[in-house]
Order: sequence, then C-alpha cells, then structure tokens
Amino acid sequence: MFVENIMTREVLHVGPEASFSQVSEIMRLKKVRHVPVIDQDRKVLGIISHRDVQRAQPSMITTLDVGEVKYLLSKIAAADIMHKSVVSCSPRTQIEEAARMMRPKKLGCLTVVDDAGRLVGIVTSVDLLDFFLDITGCWVEGATRITVKLQDRAGQLAALLASVNAQGGYIVSVVSPRTPQSEGLRTATIRFEAKDAGAVVQGLREAGYELSVDQTA
Repeated sequence: MFVENIMTREVLHVGPEASFSQVSEIMRLKKVRHVPVIDQDRKVLGIISHRDVQRAQPSMITTLDVGEVKYLLSKIAAADIMHKSVVSCSPRTQIEEAARMMRPKKLGCLTVVDDAGRLVGIVTSVDLLDFFLDITGCWVEGATRITVKLQDRAGQLAALLASVNAQGGYIVSVVSPRTPQSEGLRTATIRFEAKDAGAVVQGLREAGYELSVDQTA
C-alpha cells in the first residue's frame, strides 16, 4: 500500500510571509501540529511544527508586558521559524518506507510532493498509527487474538492458517515478522472470527500448537 492511500490531501498551509499569529491560530483552531510553508507554485519551502510555535513564544516568566509581546510576535513571519530542511516523499512511496524515513529522525510528518515538487498531501505519525491498527485488525470487534509459537521454517505459517480455517475460524489479520524470538522459533499473532472461538483454540492445541489467547472481544 502507498502513502497516497492514507495521506491527508486537503493540507492546511501558509506562505512564507504569514504572521506568527496566523500560524498559531491555524494550529489551535484546526487542531493540527504541522503546517507546511509553500510558495505560489505550491513548492515546499519549509514546515512549522507545534513545537516551533511554542519555542517562538515568550517565556511565562518574561518581564515584557502584553503590548510588547504582541509587538514582537507581529514581527515574526512563517519564514523565520520554519524548518527549511524538509523531508518529503511521493504519493507512491510505500507506507513502510515512509515510516522508515520518519523513525530515525523522529519526524512527526512527511510532506508529500509530486514529481515537480508541489505539495499534494501530508502523512503524519498518527496516519501511520491508524494504518498499523487497521492492518492488525484492531478495529474488528468480536475477534479473538492468539499468539502462536512456530518453527522458523518454510510452510509453518501456511499450515497454521489452514488449521485455523479447518477449525472454523475466519482470519482477520496475521502478523508474523521473521525475527526469531528464540533460536529456531518465530511468533505469529493472529486475529480470527468464529462462532465458537474456544473450540477453535482447543482444536489448535490438540493439533499440537503452543499458543496463548491474548484477547477476546
């Protein structure tokens, strides 16, 4: 799946001349934490985060009066506080790759640009979290979640899924990264639906699978 499937297309943005108060109000009223700064051709010039806005505000212990604070803030433009080194991706970037781009630098978002560098969307860490919850079946009510230990060799996962189906279970999601939990073993986490989830679990145990029932909704 690609970034274009989960990104926000209607992106709130500002120009480099936008005032500090404009940026702050957009974030407060629209409840967003990142605002791209673009030029007239929609080319990305920078990005402003909620943290940048907080840093630009005077400290609570400042000796300045309200009028002085407002005057100083009125002199600050988006171009003054934006990050110019913006990490972007294309709409056809794989979601996993977008996450790999964000994680090392602890980025809260990526701007999404077309081949000409024009802003077409934004993907945030919240979008990635929602994607994770979706592919792991967390939104499916009434599903049973089991964790099964498997031998780390070809055919083991396929046999397990076939056994779940044979016992009357309908697979909702499967997560089984090839990162052995111990030598020669790997873990598969499966969510399934069934009229009698207990019977499915019992049947799997009788078939020789070592498993635990982590959650039944």
